[in-house]
Parts: sequence; structure tokens; C-alpha cells
Amino acid sequence: MHTTGTDEAGARSPALRVQGLTKRFPGVLANSRVDLTLHQGEILCLLGENGAGKSTLMNVVYGLYQPDEGGIEVDGRPVAFGSSADAIASGIGMVHQHFQLIPVMTVAENVVLGMESRWGPFLDIDKARRAVRDLSSRYGLNVDPDAVIGELSVGAQQRVELVKALYRDADILILDEPTAVLTPQEVVEFFGVVRSLVDAGKSVIFITHKLREVMAVADTVVVMRAGKVVRAMPVAEATEQTLATLMVGREVGFEVVKSVAQPGEAVLSVRDLHVADDRGHTTVRGLELTVRAGEILGIAGVEGNGQRELVEALAGMRPPLAGTIEILGQDTTRYSPRDIEMLGVGHVPEDRGKHGLVGTYTITDNLVLNRYHRRQFSRRLLLDRGAMTRNAHDLIERFDVRTSSANVLAGTLSGGNQQKLVMARELSGEDVRLLLVAQPTRGLDVGSIEFIHRQVVERRDAGVAVLLVSAELDEILSLADRVGVLYRGVLTTVLDRAVASREKIGLLMAGAGVDP
Repeated sequence: MHTTGTDEAGARSPALRVQGLTKRFPGVLANSRVDLTLHQGEILCLLGENGAGKSTLMNVVYGLYQPDEGGIEVDGRPVAFGSSADAIASGIGMVHQHFQLIPVMTVAENVVLGMESRWGPFLDIDKARRAVRDLSSRYGLNVDPDAVIGELSVGAQQRVELVKALYRDADILILDEPTAVLTPQEVVEFFGVVRSLVDAGKSVIFITHKLREVMAVADTVVVMRAGKVVRAMPVAEATEQTLATLMVGREVGFEVVKSVAQPGEAVLSVRDLHVADDRGHTTVRGLELTVRAGEILGIAGVEGNGQRELVEALAGMRPPLAGTIEILGQDTTRYSPRDIEMLGVGHVPEDRGKHGLVGTYTITDNLVLNRYHRRQFSRRLLLDRGAMTRNAHDLIERFDVRTSSANVLAGTLSGGNQQKLVMARELSGEDVRLLLVAQPTRGLDVGSIEFIHRQVVERRDAGVAVLLVSAELDEILSLADRVGVLYRGVLTTVLDRAVASREKIGLLMAGAGVDP
């Protein structure tokens, strides 16, 4: 937790005050009479389930939406923002969950975009570089002004977004799900950056649904549910269990309840697999594994050790360089994604936005994206819209996808609800024999995580073979019957869960015992 005490924070003047704010969309009451106060030099975590209204509230504060009722004050002055430019002019900056950067441009060019300093008719890029270096040094952001955005890691791109906000003299920073795409190491670094910003006098609102992060970084937590604030309190007075109950409105189980696995025949067999990434570098090297019916094999490892390439090769999305993949006894090494899906393989991809759904299609269409051609949904080359609609209503209810209609575009859903949409489609097939599940709960709140974990275990108990890839070690240890560790593209070991301790797996993830 940040070192500023709650008494001290409480004595400070408010940097931002929201009073009675209400925001409606057609058929949806997104925010209902919300009150919120951010004090100067404070880290406030805005906590809630997917669809609780957190991002909508902050989009109103940032001027992207206008409130239907209520008001906003900045430094004690009433404000009315017609656009984000008005909010920026009042000292508010926002780092969105999906970064607003141009990949082919440099860091300096992205930072000054829209606020370019010019020397005559020319862009004064040297001044921009100096400003980036100064801000980077002052706040410990470690950003190279000449680096091309598209070549940076996700964590580095996020730091560029912070530099952009600081370049525009932001004193209030809104961070929307800032750790959703970061590795555990990057999360630790990011928390250090946030503390340095607050120590320098900034005030921060941190939108999240991760309880551990709230306890680690916040001074104050405001819990939202169904568009309303249900509680605001100092973090020192909170526990993970009380926050989870406030978020979801019921007791939440943190432990995954499951019986001992009863593995059957081999469903997936991989032999001497080699796979390259998009740059042609071999990232999976000589990998061998077997997943049996009725078991969950969890693959642990720091992101970037070949997990993405492995899953894409198994799903038919990336041709291997060498090796053999067999599913249900068939050599699927050169099969297409549709051929593999037709064998009864469900695939939850790591990047839901790129490979899991089509944002410009409706929820109904996305729920049959890989099976619309089946007899269940088509008759004589024509789509059976009635069957598709019934399927959508059933899965929306079963997987608690928060939406006003099955005809809503998938791209308008919150990140967590998009993830539930993908999970609903891939886990619901009656003929699924193998599940390839990558980062299944990324972006989900604690209640949704509990639900998805239960769904995965139920599939295992029904005899489905599950390959689980997750950057969350807690998730691996909770769900897996056997745990494999992937390090630099090599499956260094596979352990029974009973002997796979957190300490042992953590050391193996760091390369302990692996020849350099």
C-alpha cells in the first residue's frame, strides 16, 4: 500500500469530486447517482465487476461522455466537459485499457501528437525528445524517445501513455485496468511508477477488479456494483473477502473445489514440436506433451516463453517448423483451424480481440462464429436466425454476459464480458473433446473467475481433456491436475499437482536447473 496515511489524505483538499452523477444509455442505466472524492496525493482504486459502470464513470469524468445528471468539481471548481480536450485542459489525463498509440511512429512523435511544437513550418522533434527524456527521468518511466511504438513491449507502451498524459500537465491520472495486459514483473514495476507519480504530487484513480492489486497499491477503495457506489473505505479497513462480497453481492469462494482426476485415453499428443514466432525466431523447441481425457494439464511460465506459438500451432493457426501433433489419434499437424474445430476442439485464444471475436458482429453472430455452417444453425445454405438467437439467449444467461441485447455489437462490451462471450462459445459445444484455453480469466472479476473455473472443471469431469495456459500461477495451481513449466520454448518439467508447490514452480519459471 502507498505510504500516505488515510488521516493525512482525508485532511487534504479534494482534487476531484463527483456528486450525484447519473449516465444513461438506451436501455441501460450505467451510473446511478454516483458520489466519489479523490484527494490530492491519493491513490483511489475504483473496484467492481465487469459491467459495474467503472469505465463509464471515468469516461464521463474525462469528457468522453456527458452526464445526464450530477456534477463534477476539479480543485473545488465546478466543471462541465464537452470533450476530452476540456478535461485535459483542466489537468485530467487518462490511460485507456486499449492504448491510443500509432505503432509506426516514435515515442516522441506519439507523445506530442496534437500538441506539436514547431520551428517555422517544421516539427521541433528535438524539443519533443528532450521533453520525453525529462519526464521519463523525473518519474522513473524508462522510455526511449526514439523507439518505434510497434517494437516496444506492452509494458513500455503503457509508460509511453503515461508520458503523454504528463506532457499535457495532468495532475489527475485515470488508469483504466492498467495491469490487464502486463506480466507479473511488469505489474511490480508499474506499481513503483504509480507510487513515484503520487510522491511527486499527482492524484491517481486506478480502475480494476483485481483484489490483490487494490490491497497492494491503494489508499482508498470505492466499490461499485450495478452502476452504484456500494461502499467507500480506506484500504487499511478492507480485506480481500469483504471486497469480493461487496463487488459481487454474495460470498465468493476463492478455492476451486474439484475431485481427483480420473484420466483416460490420450486426446492430445505432441512430439518434438518446433514453432517460430512472427519474426521467424524459434520459440518452441522440441516440445513433447500428452493431455488425457478427464485431466487438466496446466502450462506455467513467464509470458513470452513460447506459450502463444504453442497454442496457435495446436489450434491450426500457425504451421510448425517440425514435429507432430495428434488429436484423437489423427495427425493434425497441417490441419486448418476449421478441420481441428470439427474434431471437437474448443479454443480460447490469448488475444480475444484479435482472434476470439469480431467486434463489428453482434453477440448472436459471435456465438456461432466457428459453427454457423453446422446443421444446427443452417438449412440449405441459409442461416437459421431463430436457432442462432435461441443459442445466444441461452449462452448469455448461462455465462452471465452483461448486455442489454443479443444484437449488441461485441466490440461495445467491456473486456471482461468479451472474454465471457468467447468462453461461452468455446465451452458450450456438445461434442467438445479437447479444450485449448489460453489466459481464460484475463480481464475477469472475481465472481466471473469463480464461475469460469467451475465451468472448466465441469468439462474435465465430463471427460474433456484440457490444456490450460495461464500467466496467473494461482490459476494454474488451483485448476491443474499436472503442471508443466515452459522456459524459453522448452517444457522443462511436468509435475503432479500434489508435489507442484508455488516455490518450486516459481523457481522453474525463472529457469532454475536449466542449462544456459
